[in-house]
Amino acid sequence: MTPSRQTRRYPFTRLSLGRPWCEAIELADGRRFLLRPMQGSDAPVLRRSFLQLTPNEVRMRFMHPIKELTPQYASKLAHIDTKREFALVLVEAKPPDEALIGAVVRVVLDEEGDQAEFAIIVGGDLKRQGLGRYLLARAVEWARKKGIAVLYGLVLEDNEPMLALARSLGFSRHHSRNDSGVVEVRKLLRQP
Repeated sequence: MTPSRQTRRYPFTRLSLGRPWCEAIELADGRRFLLRPMQGSDAPVLRRSFLQLTPNEVRMRFMHPIKELTPQYASKLAHIDTKREFALVLVEAKPPDEALIGAVVRVVLDEEGDQAEFAIIVGGDLKRQGLGRYLLARAVEWARKKGIAVLYGLVLEDNEPMLALARSLGFSRHHSRNDSGVVEVRKLLRQP
């Protein structure tokens, strides 16, 4: 892979694919992935990939135990309303029937369109490779382009890696109004 742009900020190589939000990514260990917008056809892949997550990874992302992604829930996650939602998936560079999704970041606008909530998950052995940081930075970039004033996420208090990641990207920490045990991280992108 010949990178068109590579930064010292991330420990992997990125190659633009000439389409919005699409890149080829090669990790230091040689594994290759495609970063692209989520598609409706990703629902079965989301279900297969979910099975690779540990119970703790599921709890950290969904904030309660889930044993499986039902076909209906996977379809709901995969079908994006592009006016109000944004989602990127990091898919293994393998044949479609073998490839798994290793990471997802999504952003959903609130009813007024002034704030948006993000959610992110990086599975298993893809952690600690800079991918979470990169995906959250892409979510911030999308939110800025949409003119969103505040990007926020809900994080379990014991999810220290996510809290540290958010802090490193300029998110501030706030108590959640609705749920004890949950922290809200917020980043002001423009004056509301």
